[in-house]
Amino acid sequence: MGDTDRKLFVLDTNILLHEPLAIYSFKEHDVVVPMTVLEELDRIKDSKRDVARDARVSIRALEAMFKDATPDEISEGIPINKEQESTGHISILADFELQETVKAFADKAGDNRILNGVLYLQNKRAPREVILVTKDINMRLRAKGAGVRFVEDYRTDQLIDDVQYLTKGFQQIEGDFWSGVSQVESKNYAGRTYHTLDRAPFEPTYINQYVIDEESDFAGRVEDIEQDTVTIKDLSRERMMHRRAWDITPKNIYQGMALDALLDPDIDLVILTGAAGSGKTLLALASALEQTIERGVFDKIIVTRNTPDIGEAIGFLPGSEEEKMLPWLAAVTDTLEALHKNDHCTEGSLKYICDKANIQFKSINFMRGRSIQNAFVLLDECQNLTASQIKTIITRCGEGTKIVCSGNLAQIDSHYLTPVTSGLTYMVERFKNFEGSANIHLNGVVRSRLAEYAEENL
Repeated sequence: MGDTDRKLFVLDTNILLHEPLAIYSFKEHDVVVPMTVLEELDRIKDSKRDVARDARVSIRALEAMFKDATPDEISEGIPINKEQESTGHISILADFELQETVKAFADKAGDNRILNGVLYLQNKRAPREVILVTKDINMRLRAKGAGVRFVEDYRTDQLIDDVQYLTKGFQQIEGDFWSGVSQVESKNYAGRTYHTLDRAPFEPTYINQYVIDEESDFAGRVEDIEQDTVTIKDLSRERMMHRRAWDITPKNIYQGMALDALLDPDIDLVILTGAAGSGKTLLALASALEQTIERGVFDKIIVTRNTPDIGEAIGFLPGSEEEKMLPWLAAVTDTLEALHKNDHCTEGSLKYICDKANIQFKSINFMRGRSIQNAFVLLDECQNLTASQIKTIITRCGEGTKIVCSGNLAQIDSHYLTPVTSGLTYMVERFKNFEGSANIHLNGVVRSRLAEYAEENL
C-alpha cells in the first residue's frame, strides 16, 4: 500500500467521534481503520450519548467510500479521493484475526486490539512510519509503553499550539502611550476622536482590538487597519470606567473594555474569556437587561449553555424545557439575584424582569434549525463546546441579534476537548479579523478576595 515516504495513520475511535469526517484530512497519506473501531462506532451509534450522531455520520462516510469495493480491495486499500490522482488510500484492518502481542488490562479489550493492530502494521510495513492517532491521553501513554514508535493527537482542528498564544483582545502598551508615538494624524468625526498611527509598533493587531497603557489615561480600540497605518478610536479610560449598565459599573479596565463591546450596537459577537469570578456572566446579563428593557434594542434575551449528560439526565427532571434547564443555568439566575439583591422584594423583581425582558432559557440541543431575530443571546460555558456546536449556534443568529459567548478554558469538563481544541479557542482565532466581533480576556477575579486567592494559589 504505497511508498515508504508516505505515512500510515491508524485512527482510534475517538477521532471519528470528535470529527466524523476526519478520514478526509489525510489526503496524501494512507489511513487504516481497525475493525475494533467499527465495532465501537456500531455500539455508540445506537446509544443515548450525545456522540451517537457523530458515530452515525462517520459510519455513513466510510460506507460511501467502501460501497463499491471488494473485500480484497478493502483490506488492501482504496483511494481516499478518487477524483484526485496520487492521493492516499484507506483500508480496514481485521485486527481480531491477528496473533495477540499486547497483554494488557482485560477491561480495555478494544484498546488492546487496536494497539495489537498498530504493532502488527509497524513490523509488517517497516520501514514506513506507522502512526497511531488518538485523542485519549492514556491511550497515547499505553501505546508508547507497548512499543508503538509514533503516537499523535489529532491536530487539524487546532489553530494554535499553546493556549498562552491565544489573542487576549487587547494590547497593553508599556509606560505612556503617547511617549512612543512619533507621528499621529487625529480627526474628529461625529463627536468621536480617531488617531491614525504607524502600524508597526502595534503588530500583531486585529480589528476591534483594544489598546490601553500602564501610566496615562489612554484607552482606544482599533477601528481600521491599512497596510502601513492603523486607526484607533479614542475611548477615554475615565469615560469607560464610569459607564453604567443596569446599575453595574466596571471594577477594572478589563471589565470596562468588555462593557464597551457589550453596549456597542456595531458589534454582533462578543467573546468573553477569563477566570472564574472575573465578571463574564454578570456583565453580559447587565448589558442584556439594559439594552432590552431600558433601550428597547432587543425583543428578548435567550440564555443557553451546554448541558453535560443531557441525553440521559434532562428527561428525568420535572417540568417544561425551561424548568429542566434551570439547574444548569443556576449561574445566570444567581447573577440575576445579585443584580436585584437590594430590591424591596427580590423574588417579585426577578419575576417582573424575566417577563419584561422576555428571558428564555433554552437547551443547546434544540437550537438547530432555528432563526433568532432581534434577540440578545448569551451562550455560557463555551469551553465545553466543539467548533461545530458553536457554528450551529452562531449561524442561528439573524438580523438585529447580538450573541455573547463566555467561558473559562481552565474549566473544561468534556472528555475529548483540551484548551487548544476547545470551540472557544477556535472561535477566538477564527473571528479575530472580523469587524463585527470583539474578544476580551478578563484579567483579575472580582467575585471576592477568597475567590481571587483560590484562583491564584490552588
